[in-house]
Amino acid sequence: MSSNGKPTQLAGLRESGWKSRSVKQEIYDNLLKKLSREEDLFPGILGYEDTVVPDIINGVLAKHDMLFLGEKGQGKSRMMRQIASFLDEEIPYLDLPGCPVHEDPFHPITRQGKELVATTAEEEIPIAWWKREDRYAERLAPGTKFADVIGEIDPAKLAAGTSMSAEEALHFGLIPRMHRGIFAMNELPDLDEMVQTGLFNILEERDVQIRGYPISFDLDVFLLFSANPATYNRSGKVIPQLKDRIGSTIQTHYPRERDTGIQIMEQEAAVELDGEFPVIIPYFMREVVEQMSVEARKSKYVDQQSGVSARFSIANYRIMIANARQRAARLNEKPAVPRISDLSHAYASSVGKLELDLMGSHQMTERQVLEFIQAQAIKTVFEEYIDKHGLEEIAHIFESGIRIEVGDMLPSSDYADRLRRVPPAWEKAFEVNASTDPAMRASCVEFVLAGLHATDRISRASRFGRITYDT
Repeated sequence: MSSNGKPTQLAGLRESGWKSRSVKQEIYDNLLKKLSREEDLFPGILGYEDTVVPDIINGVLAKHDMLFLGEKGQGKSRMMRQIASFLDEEIPYLDLPGCPVHEDPFHPITRQGKELVATTAEEEIPIAWWKREDRYAERLAPGTKFADVIGEIDPAKLAAGTSMSAEEALHFGLIPRMHRGIFAMNELPDLDEMVQTGLFNILEERDVQIRGYPISFDLDVFLLFSANPATYNRSGKVIPQLKDRIGSTIQTHYPRERDTGIQIMEQEAAVELDGEFPVIIPYFMREVVEQMSVEARKSKYVDQQSGVSARFSIANYRIMIANARQRAARLNEKPAVPRISDLSHAYASSVGKLELDLMGSHQMTERQVLEFIQAQAIKTVFEEYIDKHGLEEIAHIFESGIRIEVGDMLPSSDYADRLRRVPPAWEKAFEVNASTDPAMRASCVEFVLAGLHATDRISRASRFGRITYDT
C-alpha cells in the first residue's frame, strides 16, 4: 500500500475490490450520482440550463461520442473540458517503464502489458495512479497531422533493428495516449481528410491502425469534437462516414436574454472593481455594452456565419472600465463611473472580433460598422429607460443653437455647469438614476444626450474622446 492507502501492486488492487469500467461507463455512473445529489454539473455555464445541458446529459447517458456545434464564443471548449469532472478522481494503471499507454491493470491492450500480466506474479506487478486532470487532452485541428493524434512508425526504432510490423516500432499519438480518458478535437472541419479517416476508424472499430500495418489496439476513449455550423455543414469539409459515427450533436447558442449575457460578461471579465480607484457601473452601461453584441448578431453589416463571440462584450466591458479608471486616476475622482464617452475607445477592444459582410457592408469600414452598432445599442436601451414625454422639449432647446461638449476626460463636476442651459436634460438624468454623486450624474447626462442623438433628436460630432451635441 502507498502512503495514501492505495494499492501499489496488482495483487493489492485485486484484493481492494476495484473493478474495471470503460471510461464512458465511469462517466455515466458519476454523472448519475451528481444528478441524484442535485450538484451543479457545469459551474460557470449560464443560459444553457434548459437547452444545452439536458442534451449533454442525454449524450453521456447514451454513451455517445459528441460534437459541440455552434458559433465562436458559445462555451463549447469550456463544456468539453468540464465533462472531465465526471471522471473518477484517479484510476490505477500498470506502471510500465517506457509505455505511453495507461493500461487497465486487468485488461491490458499493449503487448508489453499483456506479457507482464501473463508472466509475472501479481505481487510483483507495480501499480500507479492516474489523476483526473491528466485524463483529458485536446487539440486544435488546423495543422494537426496523423502522427500527432493517431501515431507514426518511429524511424529511430527501425534503425535500431525493430521490425516495421512490430508494436515497438510505433510512436503513439495523443488518442492512444488517452486510452481510458477523454480526447477533444476543436474545429473538426479544419482537420486533414486523412486524419478524419483515422478518427472514423477509431469511432467505428475502437482501434488504431497505422500505415496499414497489422498493429491494432482495443482503445477505450471518449471522443469529443467542436465545430462552427458554417464550416461543418459545408460539403466536403467533414467526411460523411465520420459525421455518421458521432453519436450526439450538441447545438449551442448565444444568450437568449440580455440579462444572461450581462451575467456572462461580468463573470468572464472578472474585473476587480475595488481598490485605490473603485468603480461603480450604472446598470444601463452594462446593458449598452451587452446590447452592442445583440445588435452585432443581427446586423446586416456583420457576417452572421462567423458569429459574434461573447469575447466582444467582455473586451468592451473591460476597456470601458479601464478608461473610467484612467479618468479617475488622472482627475483624482472617486468613484470612477463609466460613461458613454468611454465607449469611444471600444474600437481598440473590438477590432478583429467582427467580420464584415462584404455584400451588406457596402464598403463601410470596421470602425463605421462599430459606431453604427453602438448607436443602435444606445437607442435600444435608451428607449427602454426614457418615456418620450419631455424629450421634444430638450430637442427644441438645442434647436436654438445650444452646443454641449462632453468627454471621457472631462471632470464630473463640470457637467452641472455645462447643462445649465438645458435644464430638462439635467432633470431627465435624475429619472435614470436619482444619485446626486457628480460622477454618476455625469454618466446619466451622457446617456441622455447619447440617447437623444441615437433617436435622431440632436446631432453629434466626436473627436478623440470629446463629443459635441447640437442641432
